[in-house]
Amino acid sequence: MSDANSRSIVSNQAGIHEKLDEIVKKHLEAEFKKPIAAHTQAAFDEVNAKVQAFSGPLILDSCCGVGESSANLAKRHPDALVIGIDKSSHRLDKHDVEYKQTDSGQYILVQADLNDFWRLAVAANWQPSHHYLLYPNPWPKSKHIRRRWHGAAIFPFIVKLGGALEVRSNWDIYVKEFARALELTGNPCDVTLYESDDAITPFERKYWASGQQSHRLIVNLADC
Repeated sequence: MSDANSRSIVSNQAGIHEKLDEIVKKHLEAEFKKPIAAHTQAAFDEVNAKVQAFSGPLILDSCCGVGESSANLAKRHPDALVIGIDKSSHRLDKHDVEYKQTDSGQYILVQADLNDFWRLAVAANWQPSHHYLLYPNPWPKSKHIRRRWHGAAIFPFIVKLGGALEVRSNWDIYVKEFARALELTGNPCDVTLYESDDAITPFERKYWASGQQSHRLIVNLADC
């Protein structure tokens, strides 16, 4: 499929999910007890050693796919260490490096389950200046609301990580739901259209080439 033929989101949802508030409130009040997977613990320990030794800003690029966004974010923030995380080794293997440091920034790509990685990052007191969630899987079917990050049990840990959180999607309902979930944590924010001359992820490039729009929220969670 060419970039100009990327399909638009098809969903049986016409607006914010009717059970979103109930689901988010339940997760905010519950304790997430799922055991940490050994492979993610090992991956985190390796990355954490580099993070603890680094004195500059820390940026998270969650669901980084092939890592193009991580490389672009590193160029935009040359004084920072960018950590790109994705669960798929197949996607990450398309990138030519695991760790790269150049005059235009430095970044690390790591294969890990974010349900575990985010909890470990909170426990290790990571304090990212920015946290990017760029075009995560939208799970557009209504019955899959709990698979979306804002409808998942891990959502409170996204908030606990703090920093300037930026979410982008080509499905406006996804970002509007995320904004509503954040509002329930006391962090209201606006959803706006996002346009730029430069796409920083493969999905962003495909969506724009096919005439689709990007929707975005940015919220400062530094005080959470």
